[in-house]
Amino acid sequence: MSGPSEGDATPITSVRQLAEYIAGGAKPREAWRIGTEHEKFAFRRSDLTPPPYDAPDGIRALLEGHVARGWQPTLDNGKVIGLKRGSANISLEPGGQFELSGAPLATLHETKAELDAHLAEAKAVGDALGLGFLPHGFHPLARREDMPWMPKSRYAIMRRYMPTKGKLGLDMMLRTCTVQVNLDVLDEADMIEKFRVSLALQPIAVALFANSPFTEGKPNGFKSFRANTWTDTDPDRCGIPSVVFEPGFGFERYVEWVLDVPMYFVYRQGRYIDVAGRSFRDFMAGRLRDETEGAVATMGDFADHLTTVFTEVRMKRYLEMRGADSGPPEMLMALPALWVGLLYDSGAQSEAAALIRDHACQEWQTLHRDVPRLGLATPFCDGTALALAREMVAIARRGLVARGLGEEAYLAPLEEIAATGRSLADHWLDRASTAWGGDVSRIFTEGAL
Repeated sequence: MSGPSEGDATPITSVRQLAEYIAGGAKPREAWRIGTEHEKFAFRRSDLTPPPYDAPDGIRALLEGHVARGWQPTLDNGKVIGLKRGSANISLEPGGQFELSGAPLATLHETKAELDAHLAEAKAVGDALGLGFLPHGFHPLARREDMPWMPKSRYAIMRRYMPTKGKLGLDMMLRTCTVQVNLDVLDEADMIEKFRVSLALQPIAVALFANSPFTEGKPNGFKSFRANTWTDTDPDRCGIPSVVFEPGFGFERYVEWVLDVPMYFVYRQGRYIDVAGRSFRDFMAGRLRDETEGAVATMGDFADHLTTVFTEVRMKRYLEMRGADSGPPEMLMALPALWVGLLYDSGAQSEAAALIRDHACQEWQTLHRDVPRLGLATPFCDGTALALAREMVAIARRGLVARGLGEEAYLAPLEEIAATGRSLADHWLDRASTAWGGDVSRIFTEGAL
């Protein structure tokens, strides 16, 4: 999760100002970049348990090992909770999930080089501490109470508030890992089409990348239990919002919707003020002065607030595709390849837009509800999600070929999944019922980085 943005103290004066801020992220096609983020569970190789923050082999030691390699620490109340080097960041999710937020890069080949370098560095530091990394959508063994809490102040606010909104919010925070890609837009019209295409097709990405079929050492009945946690986390800020598909949608309409998403905090002078559940619209209007010690809403506050919207596709000054389980390196590359192929070539984007055109938002919302359990076998119209996945992957390939950079090779694992109808979740379930004899802990040998 992103850090606070207290630096921009420009007061907010209008909704239009906020819309212009988001619109200001639009770029000409030649300036479009690819930003990939991916999470993984650290675990102790000796007993497979999640390491706490403060321990000789803990998460702080893991971060400090990276500091010794040139990363600059980010502090929260004097504790290292993140790292920065150049345009890349390493951050911690609430349960210690180790996340790289990569630099904005021009090609998928550059993304691959970044990924390889990061994993090699993390492995070297982890090996010295006896730690390994498991890129998986949901922790396959640990109970919620087994997971450590990282000392990030904003997480304390979310930890209190989450259970008031859904049953699985704390599981989402502590026991899930994802991979996402951040992509640019040309202008408002391009944003609208990209947002609608990616939001509608996000459930298909859930099915293609499904990689979380175990909970506490047993099959859980889902292909993506990570995706299922989001269905019972917080209906105010998650899912597929219908506003994106409504007539008149654009930057300003999106801002109007975001203003009514409840806040978590206001950040002032290095401290988080808990205003969870209050409206940013009220904050803007000056109605939260008592709760915020007289704070006036700023552009930095709005930038923070955008990071607390957890829809399946999120808009900041670019679009974030958020629907996939984390997975092995080839799948961490397949995710940006899929969306770059669909959305960074105009012909492919038009094909993808045609793919969703005859379906109502409610159909995508129903698919989003059902696909965590059924995966590619989820019924859709007269067929299944698998049929749509095959079309989606084929369009992505055409889009990557049109870019002329040889990037289509990164789609290979998705093409196999689309051809066979078998996701990683299916693979692991087969391994558990055959070679592992039901011992799910074996995934830490076969699936670790």
